Amino acid sequence: MSSIIFSLLGIYVFILMGFIAKMSFKEQIDDKTITLINVYFLQVFLTFWGLLLHPVNINLLYAPSIYLFIVLIALGLSALFAKKLFEDKKEYSIAMVAAIIGNTGNLGIPINIAIFGEASIPYTTIVNLVNVFVVYTIGVFYYSRGSFDTKTSLNNILKLPILWAALIAISLSVYGYTPSKTILNTLMMGAYTSMTMQLFLFGIYLYGTKMKELNKKLVVWVLFFKFLLLPIFTFGVLYFIDLDSMIKGIIFIELMMPLAVANVNLASLYDCKPKVVTALVFISSVLFLGFIFIGVDILDFVVL
Repeated sequence: MSSIIFSLLGIYVFILMGFIAKMSFKEQIDDKTITLINVYFLQVFLTFWGLLLHPVNINLLYAPSIYLFIVLIALGLSALFAKKLFEDKKEYSIAMVAAIIGNTGNLGIPINIAIFGEASIPYTTIVNLVNVFVVYTIGVFYYSRGSFDTKTSLNNILKLPILWAALIAISLSVYGYTPSKTILNTLMMGAYTSMTMQLFLFGIYLYGTKMKELNKKLVVWVLFFKFLLLPIFTFGVLYFIDLDSMIKGIIFIELMMPLAVANVNLASLYDCKPKVVTALVFISSVLFLGFIFIGVDILDFVVL
């Protein structure tokens, strides 16, 4: 349990730095510029590094296929209620997609290592890969729909270099390309800079976010969906699937991850109430500190 706590604290250090920086320098820090640099440039390095660091093994695709199946069904369930609950276009977009974009990477991977050991890395890596595609296809579409029409939102998916970088990296990995140590080190520099800047940006948006101004119905819906409906549905799917117990546990834990900071990036990029999304990410991250231990306790029932 201590390793889980230290994994979380290490992440929150950079969030605090972003908060303090914005509090100290106010408008001298341009939030949108940092978002553009991160999304259009640095995250390309993160994508290549993450996908080329461990070879993509086709035999591992069963786990992410289940993960994606659950995410798509969850999206369908969200669609049944979100349209009726939220008239505001931007709030509807947030309600649709925020809960399914979890922090499967820089939080999900270390936590699964803490629970299942390094044997979990191949599975968490490829589940995170699927989540990358969810973020930059479904996530981009819905956050973009908060401000643009359907055609523009679809075009916005194609405009992001991250999606193309992922396709190229997967192709290279499948065909057996192994980057040299020098190339990996270069990619790693950009990747860690991207992860740090993403957390830093979260802290920047957290400053000035006023919880009392949030739509309580939106907050309740997203958190209810994230920490109750999604885990219950995931439990139901995994319970009736004949699969290795560790893989079941990994899928369950990954779907329990709090809202990813990528939500903030996309909300900022497409002007879809980034302050609201920041607050949701923050609240879910705080609640996760309790829910993760509940999740660990019920893992024995999940993997039966």
